[in-house]
Amino acid sequence: MTRLAIDLGSSVTKIYMPGSGVVLMESTCIAVEQVTEGSEKKLNIKAYGDKARALSGRAAVNTHIINPVFEGDIVHENLACCLLEYFLEKVGVTKRKAKRTEVIFILPCGCEPEVKEKYRLIADECGIASVYFTITPFAALLGHNIAISESTPMFCIDIGYGLTNIAALSQDGLISGVNVNLGGGNIDVHIIDQLAENKNLKIGTLTAEKIKNTVGSLLHDDNKMMVAEGREVTSGAPASVAVNSSNFYELICTYVDKILEYVTAIMSKLSAEVSSGIMRGGIYLSGGLIKMDGLAEYIEEKLKIPVNLPEEPQLAAVIGAGAILSNDDLFDVLATQ
Repeated sequence: MTRLAIDLGSSVTKIYMPGSGVVLMESTCIAVEQVTEGSEKKLNIKAYGDKARALSGRAAVNTHIINPVFEGDIVHENLACCLLEYFLEKVGVTKRKAKRTEVIFILPCGCEPEVKEKYRLIADECGIASVYFTITPFAALLGHNIAISESTPMFCIDIGYGLTNIAALSQDGLISGVNVNLGGGNIDVHIIDQLAENKNLKIGTLTAEKIKNTVGSLLHDDNKMMVAEGREVTSGAPASVAVNSSNFYELICTYVDKILEYVTAIMSKLSAEVSSGIMRGGIYLSGGLIKMDGLAEYIEEKLKIPVNLPEEPQLAAVIGAGAILSNDDLFDVLATQ
């Protein structure tokens, strides 16, 4: 029996295989070409994953780059099924082998039953034998390589591309938690808007993400710099401008502060005993945005609570879900159908 942990993120899909580690990390997108056959319009798939992502902003007029997963929900079931099938084959799980494969999917905190059903349907279409689920906060905590105690409460903030999961929990279950549609993707969109408004430069999503990952920082004195290339908003002519960390400091603060408002709201509802336990153990951070310079320190300073970081913030949840697969006791407690 093959066992896999799968994190179908809004931006990136990660797959973990016990004994092998993370065996896939690739963009959750697909490039489709719209064609007309007689009176019918059909979609032909041109590229999957990273190859599809690379076409963003460069594709032909009738080619569209689609993300079939949005904020933890499957919004294009047929395309999500095709993409998952492609990813499974890349890690050696063919349609035939899928019949002997057990998968645990990582879902957002508090997701609706309808969302689980969509995951079951695409898994069934791919021929997967058994499907289980766990939620991001549990998986992300285990990705810190720590034990989740039944008696000691813990607090997790996982900031992804399209969603942030915030939760207080113990092995006994979720104490309080929520997912909010804030993440790195919001920052990308507003980097695009800010450069268009202040620098007369139109850029695409890939460039915005590169700017965020290269010069984005919450260190006051950081001054990393890069050249952003695009076209002038007014004339359409090719253009480039130099940008640095200070250009986007306030923008990034705005979104991080919004996330921390939700964190504070959840913490304010916790009992004194749970709050004191969290204060002693600190907050556990994960998700791709946590890699940004100064972000962990900014959160610690704002909340006045120590923070803990995993070795691989972006991979913490899928590594933790892999730990659930590898431990029968954890599986019995944290995996649901």
